[in-house]
Amino acid sequence: MNWETTLPVVFMGLMGLSMLLYVVLDGYDLGVGLLLHRATDDQKDTMIASIGPFWDANETWLVLGVGILLIAFPKAHGMVLGALYLPVALMLVGLILRGVAFDFRVKAQAARKPLWNFAFFAGSGLAAASQGWMLGRYITGLQEGWIFMVFAGAIALLLPAAYVLLGAGWLIMKTEGELQRHAVKWAKLAWAPVVIGMGLISLATPVVSETVRGKWFSMPEFIALMPIPLMTLAALVGARAMLNSQRVLGKLCWLPFTLTVSVFLLGAIGLAYSLFPYVVMDKLTIWQAASATEALAVIAIGCAITVPTILGYTVFSYRVFWGKATALRYA
Repeated sequence: MNWETTLPVVFMGLMGLSMLLYVVLDGYDLGVGLLLHRATDDQKDTMIASIGPFWDANETWLVLGVGILLIAFPKAHGMVLGALYLPVALMLVGLILRGVAFDFRVKAQAARKPLWNFAFFAGSGLAAASQGWMLGRYITGLQEGWIFMVFAGAIALLLPAAYVLLGAGWLIMKTEGELQRHAVKWAKLAWAPVVIGMGLISLATPVVSETVRGKWFSMPEFIALMPIPLMTLAALVGARAMLNSQRVLGKLCWLPFTLTVSVFLLGAIGLAYSLFPYVVMDKLTIWQAASATEALAVIAIGCAITVPTILGYTVFSYRVFWGKATALRYA
């Protein structure tokens, strides 16, 4: 392999890593936002405090992923964003609504605080559902037809449920007392829809995509790939077992969140295998969509500086603000 063939693959991997980190990191705080309406006023403040130091920075990975798509794969960027213009706009509206509500909820008069709490919840739901719709459309190569729309709609419902499970796991890990016990109950409620939804979508994906069907259900690939669904199932069962154990309220409070993250990681591995070598399924390969090699070389220099900086800041912030969340305070 030479630079002409290697650089596009490197950038595709970097873009995939950025989007995975965004889904996991912003996914749990979207999940916390979706759970906000179930909590008391004092619990809402603690829930917001648990994500306060992280939620805005988590979205940096989305900016990085979309930025790489734009500059490294401009043909794919135009095709994807052109087809998904409306859900992208709705996602941005949801994210903006969350940002406004986060700041205004503490400054508003007591009578209006519930309005901003609802705005944070609504923004989280709108962003999560939009992302699910976009993922469903992307997996099927942006194809038109009712079966592809139904498939995208199913993922638009599944992804918020998965975010709720992730967010509940985060709260189990970051809170104590009554709120932690409520978070365990919320995680149990989200677990069944996630398992059923993932099972149905796993069965439906080969039906709506001939390419995916060929990659997963031919020999010997089928046998080699079996560990992915089996490990996913094991992680989900393990998470449920921990939710049923009193130990989840103690030193093992981190385990449900970690197991849920592993489900997202395994899903990303399966998706990467299904898509490769396409940027847009069955329409554009990595090399067809990539910028010129000279341009990618220049972009690589920028990424070599930017990506470690973002990663270093992310690790540093989580290390500094690790531990249980306390009552929300504003200077």
